[in-house]
Amino acid sequence: MRDLSAEHLVALAATAGVSALLVAGARRGGVDGGGFSHPARLALGAVILAGFATEQLAYAERGLWSARVNLPFQLSDAVTLVSVVALWRPRPALVELVYYWAFAATLQALLTPDLRQAYPDVLYFTYFATHGGALAAACLLVLGERRRPRAGSALRAYAVTAGFAVLAAIATLATGGNYLFLRRKPAGGSLLDAMGPWPVYIAAAAALGLALFLLLEALARHYPGPDAQGTARTGRRAAGRDARG
Repeated sequence: MRDLSAEHLVALAATAGVSALLVAGARRGGVDGGGFSHPARLALGAVILAGFATEQLAYAERGLWSARVNLPFQLSDAVTLVSVVALWRPRPALVELVYYWAFAATLQALLTPDLRQAYPDVLYFTYFATHGGALAAACLLVLGERRRPRAGSALRAYAVTAGFAVLAAIATLATGGNYLFLRRKPAGGSLLDAMGPWPVYIAAAAALGLALFLLLEALARHYPGPDAQGTARTGRRAAGRDARG
């Protein structure tokens, strides 16, 4: 699939639209999304998990499944699976991982997809169901339900990412694959093309990732949290009582 083709732009627009609707619905529901968010989180998690499972089955059915490619050691696989768990069990540490991984990595994978198949191939749908779903999950949990990342979360998430990179390196060596693009850059082009040759681009990507995580944590300080939202609602109720009195 060509970047910024009509089918690519439609997928991006669908991701943006679904994310915006989820955020709007959760905010109307009050703190933690009220009655809207729980079923929305369950449904979105089911869609993401179905996309991941269908992708694995599609590769197997076509005789293309390989330990060199299809083990869950790409960061997109990690954020896909973690986002499902975070949607169904939104613990702070899981929500933070989804937030940093989705906005620092998944967003870039959506803008420059490493995807050979095009519409209407099933892998086109599974790619955007998992990647777009993970970004929508981050939007729902953090921007919609206002589960603001905690202080120091950027460094904690970065440490988890570094640990995952070690596992991806072991998988790459064991299978001869290219997990986390540690052996070579994506064939279809990506931001890594601007970061120099191997292994320079690996160090550059690690430095950029840390900078993005710290920037995202700084931005999160300006997101309205549950306390601020609850205070605002209390103030509105008090103002209403005063007006009626």
